[in-house]
Amino acid sequence: MLDGVLFFPVTPFTASSEVDYDLLAAHIAKGVDAGPGGVFIACGTGEFHALELEEFGKIVRTAVDVVAGRVPVYAGAGGSVAQAKAFAVAAKANGADGILLLPPYLVTMPQAGLVNYTKAVAASSDLPLIVYNRGNARFTEESAVEVAQLPTVVGFKDGTGDLDQVGRIVRAVLDALEPSGKPFQFFNGLPTAEVSQQAYRAIGVTLYSSATFAFAPELALAFYRSLDSGNEKLTAALLREFFHPLVRLRDKVPGYAVSLIKAGVTMEGIEAGPVRPPLVDISAPHLEELTAIVAAGRAVLADELAVH
Repeated sequence: MLDGVLFFPVTPFTASSEVDYDLLAAHIAKGVDAGPGGVFIACGTGEFHALELEEFGKIVRTAVDVVAGRVPVYAGAGGSVAQAKAFAVAAKANGADGILLLPPYLVTMPQAGLVNYTKAVAASSDLPLIVYNRGNARFTEESAVEVAQLPTVVGFKDGTGDLDQVGRIVRAVLDALEPSGKPFQFFNGLPTAEVSQQAYRAIGVTLYSSATFAFAPELALAFYRSLDSGNEKLTAALLREFFHPLVRLRDKVPGYAVSLIKAGVTMEGIEAGPVRPPLVDISAPHLEELTAIVAAGRAVLADELAVH
Protein backbone atom coordinates (compact mmCIF):
# COMPACT_ATOMS: atom_id res chain seq x y z
CA MET A 1 0.00 0.00 0.00
CA LEU A 2 1.30 3.43 -0.96
CA ASP A 3 1.47 6.30 1.50
CA GLY A 4 2.83 9.84 1.62
CA VAL A 5 3.83 12.14 -1.23
CA LEU A 6 4.26 10.34 -4.54
CA PHE A 7 7.35 11.33 -6.56
CA PHE A 8 7.07 11.55 -10.37
CA PRO A 9 10.61 12.06 -11.72
CA VAL A 10 11.34 13.81 -15.00
CA THR A 11 13.42 12.11 -17.69
CA PRO A 12 16.62 14.13 -18.28
CA PHE A 13 17.66 14.47 -21.92
CA THR A 14 20.91 15.67 -23.43
CA ALA A 15 21.01 18.60 -25.85
CA SER A 16 20.70 16.04 -28.66
CA SER A 17 17.62 14.53 -26.97
CA GLU A 18 19.20 11.31 -25.72
CA VAL A 19 18.28 10.01 -22.25
CA ASP A 20 20.97 10.94 -19.72
CA TYR A 21 20.89 7.95 -17.37
CA ASP A 22 23.52 9.33 -15.00
CA LEU A 23 21.53 12.51 -14.42
CA LEU A 24 18.35 10.45 -14.14
CA ALA A 25 19.99 8.41 -11.36
CA ALA A 26 21.11 11.58 -9.57
CA HIS A 27 17.62 13.08 -9.87
CA ILE A 28 15.94 9.97 -8.48
CA ALA A 29 18.48 9.62 -5.66
CA LYS A 30 17.95 13.21 -4.59
CA GLY A 31 14.17 12.76 -4.63
CA VAL A 32 14.17 9.48 -2.71
CA ASP A 33 16.49 10.91 -0.08
CA ALA A 34 13.84 13.61 0.52
CA GLY A 35 11.33 10.96 1.62
CA PRO A 36 8.51 10.22 -0.83
CA GLY A 37 6.04 7.39 -0.39
CA GLY A 38 6.69 5.97 -3.85
CA VAL A 39 8.38 6.63 -7.19
CA PHE A 40 6.39 6.70 -10.44
CA ILE A 41 8.96 6.49 -13.20
CA ALA A 42 8.42 7.18 -16.92
CA CYS A 43 4.86 8.42 -16.43
CA GLY A 44 3.34 11.72 -17.54
CA THR A 45 5.94 13.97 -15.91
CA GLY A 46 8.62 11.60 -17.22
CA GLU A 47 7.42 12.07 -20.82
CA PHE A 48 6.23 8.49 -21.29
CA HIS A 49 4.55 9.55 -24.53
CA ALA A 50 7.99 10.34 -26.04
CA LEU A 51 9.92 7.22 -24.99
CA GLU A 52 10.68 4.11 -26.99
CA LEU A 53 10.73 0.65 -25.46
CA GLU A 54 14.48 0.17 -25.02
CA GLU A 55 14.84 3.59 -23.38
CA PHE A 56 11.90 2.83 -21.14
CA GLY A 57 13.41 -0.42 -19.90
CA LYS A 58 16.72 1.27 -19.06
CA ILE A 59 14.90 4.13 -17.31
CA VAL A 60 12.92 1.69 -15.16
CA ARG A 61 16.05 -0.31 -14.33
CA THR A 62 17.88 2.88 -13.35
CA ALA A 63 15.07 3.83 -10.99
CA VAL A 64 14.84 0.37 -9.45
CA ASP A 65 18.60 0.25 -8.87
CA VAL A 66 18.73 3.70 -7.29
CA VAL A 67 15.66 3.23 -5.10
CA ALA A 68 16.99 -0.17 -3.95
CA GLY A 69 13.74 -1.22 -2.33
CA ARG A 70 13.31 1.81 -0.09
CA VAL A 71 9.90 2.64 -1.60
CA PRO A 72 7.75 1.05 -4.34
CA VAL A 73 8.60 1.87 -7.96
CA TYR A 74 5.70 2.08 -10.41
CA ALA A 75 6.26 2.51 -14.14
CA GLY A 76 4.01 3.91 -16.85
CA ALA A 77 2.41 1.84 -19.61
CA GLY A 78 -0.10 2.95 -22.20
CA GLY A 79 -0.77 3.85 -25.81
CA SER A 80 -1.97 1.14 -28.19
CA VAL A 81 -2.87 -2.14 -26.55
CA ALA A 82 0.20 -3.78 -28.12
CA GLN A 83 2.47 -0.99 -26.89
CA ALA A 84 0.92 -0.99 -23.41
CA LYS A 85 1.45 -4.75 -23.08
CA ALA A 86 5.06 -4.48 -24.25
CA PHE A 87 5.80 -1.70 -21.76
CA ALA A 88 4.11 -3.64 -18.95
CA VAL A 89 6.30 -6.66 -19.74
CA ALA A 90 9.40 -4.42 -19.82
CA ALA A 91 8.44 -2.87 -16.48
CA LYS A 92 8.30 -6.32 -14.91
CA ALA A 93 11.54 -7.45 -16.55
CA ASN A 94 13.36 -4.40 -15.21
CA GLY A 95 12.24 -4.79 -11.62
CA ALA A 96 9.27 -2.41 -11.25
CA ASP A 97 6.86 -3.04 -8.39
CA GLY A 98 3.77 -1.93 -10.28
CA ILE A 99 2.25 -0.25 -13.34
CA LEU A 100 0.35 2.99 -13.86
CA LEU A 101 -1.87 2.34 -16.89
CA LEU A 102 -2.09 5.46 -19.03
CA PRO A 103 -4.92 5.97 -21.57
CA PRO A 104 -5.02 4.12 -24.90
CA TYR A 105 -3.89 6.00 -27.97
CA LEU A 106 -6.28 8.60 -29.44
CA VAL A 107 -9.41 6.52 -29.94
CA THR A 108 -12.70 7.02 -28.17
CA MET A 109 -14.25 3.78 -26.99
CA PRO A 110 -17.29 2.26 -25.27
CA GLN A 111 -16.91 1.24 -21.67
CA ALA A 112 -16.61 -2.42 -22.65
CA GLY A 113 -13.62 -1.52 -24.80
CA LEU A 114 -11.94 0.36 -21.95
CA VAL A 115 -12.47 -2.62 -19.68
CA ASN A 116 -11.07 -4.99 -22.32
CA TYR A 117 -8.02 -2.75 -22.78
CA THR A 118 -7.37 -2.87 -19.04
CA LYS A 119 -7.87 -6.63 -18.94
CA ALA A 120 -5.45 -7.17 -21.83
CA VAL A 121 -2.67 -5.15 -20.20
CA ALA A 122 -3.31 -6.66 -16.77
CA ALA A 123 -3.05 -10.14 -18.29
CA SER A 124 0.39 -9.37 -19.74
CA SER A 125 2.02 -8.99 -16.32
CA ASP A 126 1.35 -10.02 -12.74
CA LEU A 127 2.44 -6.60 -11.43
CA PRO A 128 -0.07 -4.54 -9.41
CA LEU A 129 -1.79 -2.08 -11.73
CA ILE A 130 -3.33 1.35 -11.13
CA VAL A 131 -5.81 2.58 -13.76
CA TYR A 132 -5.78 6.25 -14.78
CA ASN A 133 -9.14 7.92 -15.29
CA ARG A 134 -8.39 10.75 -17.72
CA GLY A 135 -8.45 11.85 -21.34
CA ASN A 136 -10.28 9.29 -23.44
CA ALA A 137 -10.13 6.65 -20.67
CA ARG A 138 -13.05 7.77 -18.52
CA PHE A 139 -14.64 5.13 -16.36
CA THR A 140 -18.23 4.91 -15.16
CA GLU A 141 -19.18 3.46 -11.79
CA GLU A 142 -19.93 0.12 -13.46
CA SER A 143 -16.70 -0.14 -15.46
CA ALA A 144 -14.61 1.04 -12.51
CA VAL A 145 -16.11 -1.69 -10.34
CA GLU A 146 -15.44 -4.27 -13.06
CA VAL A 147 -11.74 -3.44 -13.41
CA ALA A 148 -11.30 -3.02 -9.63
CA GLN A 149 -12.29 -6.64 -9.26
CA LEU A 150 -9.49 -7.83 -11.54
CA PRO A 151 -6.91 -9.62 -9.36
CA THR A 152 -3.97 -7.29 -10.09
CA VAL A 153 -5.79 -3.94 -10.24
CA VAL A 154 -5.03 -2.20 -6.94
CA GLY A 155 -5.83 1.46 -7.53
CA PHE A 156 -7.75 4.14 -9.38
CA LYS A 157 -6.16 7.48 -10.22
CA ASP A 158 -8.31 10.39 -11.35
CA GLY A 159 -7.20 13.09 -13.75
CA THR A 160 -10.62 14.39 -14.77
CA GLY A 161 -11.50 16.58 -11.80
CA ASP A 162 -15.14 15.46 -12.01
CA LEU A 163 -15.61 15.14 -8.26
CA ASP A 164 -19.26 14.14 -8.52
CA GLN A 165 -18.44 11.18 -10.75
CA VAL A 166 -15.27 10.26 -8.85
CA GLY A 167 -17.10 10.38 -5.52
CA ARG A 168 -19.65 7.91 -6.85
CA ILE A 169 -16.90 5.68 -8.25
CA VAL A 170 -15.11 5.64 -4.89
CA ARG A 171 -18.26 4.61 -3.09
CA ALA A 172 -19.25 1.99 -5.68
CA VAL A 173 -15.79 0.39 -5.77
CA LEU A 174 -15.42 0.27 -2.00
CA ASP A 175 -18.88 -1.24 -1.60
CA ALA A 176 -18.16 -3.85 -4.27
CA LEU A 177 -14.80 -4.85 -2.75
CA GLU A 178 -15.90 -4.85 0.89
CA PRO A 179 -17.00 -8.53 0.99
CA SER A 180 -13.62 -9.70 -0.32
CA GLY A 181 -11.56 -7.33 1.83
CA LYS A 182 -9.33 -6.55 -1.17
CA PRO A 183 -7.05 -3.55 -0.49
CA PHE A 184 -7.63 -0.73 -2.98
CA GLN A 185 -6.41 2.86 -3.17
CA PHE A 186 -7.59 6.06 -4.87
CA PHE A 187 -5.37 8.90 -6.11
CA ASN A 188 -5.78 12.49 -7.23
CA GLY A 189 -3.88 12.73 -10.51
CA LEU A 190 -4.71 16.25 -11.64
CA PRO A 191 -1.77 18.46 -12.67
CA THR A 192 -0.43 20.32 -9.62
CA ALA A 193 -2.71 18.12 -7.53
CA GLU A 194 -2.11 20.13 -4.37
CA VAL A 195 -4.54 22.84 -5.49
CA SER A 196 -7.44 20.38 -5.66
CA GLN A 197 -6.46 18.02 -2.85
CA GLN A 198 -8.68 19.59 -0.19
CA ALA A 199 -11.69 18.76 -2.35
CA TYR A 200 -10.46 15.24 -3.07
CA ARG A 201 -9.92 14.54 0.61
CA ALA A 202 -13.57 15.35 1.17
CA ILE A 203 -14.59 12.38 -1.01
CA GLY A 204 -12.09 10.01 0.59
CA VAL A 205 -9.14 10.39 -1.82
CA THR A 206 -6.10 11.10 0.35
CA LEU A 207 -3.25 10.13 -2.01
CA TYR A 208 -2.03 12.34 -4.83
CA SER A 209 0.80 12.71 -7.30
CA SER A 210 3.12 15.65 -6.74
CA ALA A 211 5.06 16.97 -9.71
CA THR A 212 6.32 19.72 -7.39
CA PHE A 213 8.20 17.10 -5.37
CA ALA A 214 10.54 16.61 -8.36
CA PHE A 215 12.13 20.04 -7.89
CA ALA A 216 10.94 21.43 -4.54
CA PRO A 217 10.37 18.43 -2.26
CA GLU A 218 10.42 20.51 0.90
CA LEU A 219 7.42 22.51 -0.35
CA ALA A 220 5.56 19.39 -1.41
CA LEU A 221 6.20 17.69 1.93
CA ALA A 222 5.29 20.82 3.92
CA PHE A 223 1.98 21.05 2.12
CA TYR A 224 1.23 17.35 2.63
CA ARG A 225 1.96 17.61 6.35
CA SER A 226 0.00 20.83 6.79
CA LEU A 227 -3.02 19.30 5.10
CA ASP A 228 -2.72 16.08 7.07
CA SER A 229 -2.30 17.86 10.42
CA GLY A 230 -5.03 20.44 9.80
CA ASN A 231 -2.65 23.41 9.77
CA GLU A 232 -5.04 25.58 7.78
CA LYS A 233 -2.90 28.71 8.02
CA LEU A 234 0.15 27.07 6.45
CA THR A 235 -1.96 25.26 3.86
CA ALA A 236 -3.56 28.53 2.79
CA ALA A 237 -0.23 30.36 2.69
CA LEU A 238 1.40 27.71 0.50
CA LEU A 239 -1.57 27.70 -1.85
CA ARG A 240 -1.66 31.48 -2.07
CA GLU A 241 2.07 32.12 -2.48
CA PHE A 242 3.28 29.03 -4.33
CA PHE A 243 0.79 26.53 -5.73
CA HIS A 244 -1.82 28.92 -7.17
CA PRO A 245 0.83 31.10 -8.88
CA LEU A 246 2.46 27.92 -10.21
CA VAL A 247 -0.85 26.83 -11.74
CA ARG A 248 -1.40 30.25 -13.31
CA LEU A 249 2.02 29.98 -14.93
CA ARG A 250 1.44 26.35 -15.94
CA ASP A 251 -1.77 27.25 -17.72
CA LYS A 252 -0.12 29.85 -19.97
CA VAL A 253 1.30 27.24 -22.36
CA PRO A 254 0.00 23.72 -23.15
CA GLY A 255 2.48 21.13 -21.92
CA TYR A 256 3.95 23.33 -19.21
CA ALA A 257 2.79 20.73 -16.67
CA VAL A 258 5.97 18.93 -17.76
CA SER A 259 8.18 21.77 -19.03
CA LEU A 260 7.95 23.78 -15.80
CA ILE A 261 8.94 20.76 -13.75
CA LYS A 262 11.99 20.04 -15.91
CA ALA A 263 12.99 23.70 -15.66
CA GLY A 264 12.60 23.51 -11.89
CA VAL A 265 14.79 20.41 -11.67
CA THR A 266 17.50 22.18 -13.70
CA MET A 267 17.12 25.30 -11.57
CA GLU A 268 17.76 23.18 -8.48
CA GLY A 269 21.05 21.80 -9.75
CA ILE A 270 20.38 18.75 -11.94
CA GLU A 271 20.44 19.52 -15.67
CA ALA A 272 17.19 17.96 -16.87
CA GLY A 273 17.67 19.12 -20.46
CA PRO A 274 14.98 19.90 -23.00
CA VAL A 275 11.56 18.33 -23.42
CA ARG A 276 10.89 16.25 -26.52
CA PRO A 277 8.40 17.37 -29.19
CA PRO A 278 5.53 18.08 -29.26
CA LEU A 279 6.19 19.80 -25.91
CA VAL A 280 8.17 23.04 -25.82
CA ASP A 281 10.69 24.32 -23.30
CA ILE A 282 9.89 27.08 -20.86
CA SER A 283 10.63 30.62 -22.09
CA ALA A 284 13.15 32.91 -20.36
CA PRO A 285 10.46 35.25 -18.94
CA HIS A 286 8.52 32.29 -17.60
CA LEU A 287 11.67 30.90 -16.01
CA GLU A 288 12.03 34.18 -14.14
CA GLU A 289 8.43 33.82 -12.95
CA LEU A 290 9.09 30.25 -11.82
CA THR A 291 12.17 31.35 -9.88
CA ALA A 292 10.16 34.02 -8.08
CA ILE A 293 7.32 31.59 -7.31
CA VAL A 294 9.70 29.06 -5.75
CA ALA A 295 11.33 31.81 -3.69
CA ALA A 296 7.92 32.91 -2.44
CA GLY A 297 7.06 29.36 -1.41
CA ARG A 298 10.30 29.00 0.48
CA ALA A 299 9.69 32.31 2.22
CA VAL A 300 6.43 30.87 3.54
CA LEU A 301 8.33 27.91 5.00
CA ALA A 302 10.96 30.19 6.50
CA ASP A 303 8.22 32.21 8.21
CA GLU A 304 6.64 29.01 9.52
CA LEU A 305 9.97 27.82 10.96
CA ALA A 306 10.61 31.22 12.54
CA VAL A 307 7.28 31.02 14.37
CA HIS A 308 7.93 27.50 15.61
